[in-house]
Amino acid sequence: MSFLRNIIRSNGVLLHNQFLRQSATHHFSTQSEQQQQQQQQRLNQERAVDAILRQPPREGSVYAKLYGIGMFTTTNDVISLLESCNLSSEDIKVQYNNLFLPVSMVLQFPSHSAYENAVSIIRRKGRYYYYRMEKVAPGHWGFPSYDGKAVLIQGVPRNAISEDIERMLSGCDFNSSSLRFIQRQNFSYPMKFAVVQFPSKVDATNAVLEKNGSFCLNTQISMRVLH
Repeated sequence: MSFLRNIIRSNGVLLHNQFLRQSATHHFSTQSEQQQQQQQQRLNQERAVDAILRQPPREGSVYAKLYGIGMFTTTNDVISLLESCNLSSEDIKVQYNNLFLPVSMVLQFPSHSAYENAVSIIRRKGRYYYYRMEKVAPGHWGFPSYDGKAVLIQGVPRNAISEDIERMLSGCDFNSSSLRFIQRQNFSYPMKFAVVQFPSKVDATNAVLEKNGSFCLNTQISMRVLH
């Protein structure tokens, strides 16, 4: 009887060891399959990216800089000038220098044909409007735009604080938390500006119409919309 129990026990140990070997083999096999699948997925993704990069460039947005604009040139002026080029105010950004004088506009054309149409218009009318345009890389579009919702206040007294500007803008709908002062050196004369954001282009324009020429601490200021 004891001999029989020893045989059963030995067979049980053999079966258990065989089960462990099979389980380990299955585990390693499953793990290997998962790794292969992951590697294949990464390879497919890399191939897809390579295929996209190898595709010829599609016709898309074309960017250009427009020079010769004045201090009071608006985006609507340019849209009117290039009326057949399918531009909107969202396709135009104004670049300013340190003294907030406009130096150029960056235009985003929907297609190369629209850009070529604008070039023809500028060539025809440029001598009259003093405009000049040149094509630029897409990276020139990346700077932030005031979008006609900000107002520049010039001639701000050097000792003026936020409350003085808010008092001067009393009755206007503006974002008081956006108010910031900027100081610039114009040759030997220091200049102080204030820039204020408004909820909309209409609010910004109305504020300029109503408050331009007002006084801040007994000093007359001037205002204009930043585009």
